[in-house]
Amino acid sequence: MKKILFLICFITATQTFAQIDRDALSLKISKAEEANLQKLKAYLWKRKSDAYLDGQLKATVFSEFSFDAAGKLDAKVVDAQSSVKQKPGLRGQIQKNAAEDKMDYVSKALELSLKYAYMTKGELLDFFSKATLSEKEDGTLVATAENVYMKGDKLTVYVDPKTNLFKYKEFKSLLGNDPIDGQINYESFSTGVSHVSTTIMNMPAQKMKIDAKNQDYSQRVK
Repeated sequence: MKKILFLICFITATQTFAQIDRDALSLKISKAEEANLQKLKAYLWKRKSDAYLDGQLKATVFSEFSFDAAGKLDAKVVDAQSSVKQKPGLRGQIQKNAAEDKMDYVSKALELSLKYAYMTKGELLDFFSKATLSEKEDGTLVATAENVYMKGDKLTVYVDPKTNLFKYKEFKSLLGNDPIDGQINYESFSTGVSHVSTTIMNMPAQKMKIDAKNQDYSQRVK
């Protein structure tokens, strides 16, 4: 009987310790991310997104990014180019309408990826509160949770234990009823500020793939 009571107490204590570790870890990572985000708000940058259909480049979308006065990320599409030569007449108009639908689909996919790339402190804390935690051999912390933004989605983040900042993220989600999966990669400036470098997304229902690259980072002129 004493052995059983000891085992119950040990398990309870272990669970409590694990919960404290989880809370401390989530606060540590969210604090590091919040501090990094404050520094990132001083930057402007561009993104080039190449959209492929059946393995062939069909369109390229250029966007500009900055944070507004309220600290909200502002993304603007400044140009969109198609590599498809338009046919004349009615067929050309039908082709144009189809291309616009595809471009709208690409824009929505890119917008969805931003939710997973730039998470608020509250969203991070909620994510870690239900995440499964593990550690890779190199010390990289791995956290995975489902139902992050919608029922059925899944997000896995890989965190550098030295900086508590993201190395990359992998997500699975839905765009309408279509499954979509992606990987968001991060790099750091020489100053240590972390930023999204590339985003790769697959949309098998549409036989599409998007390769997006963030570039031309520059600091605001004060």
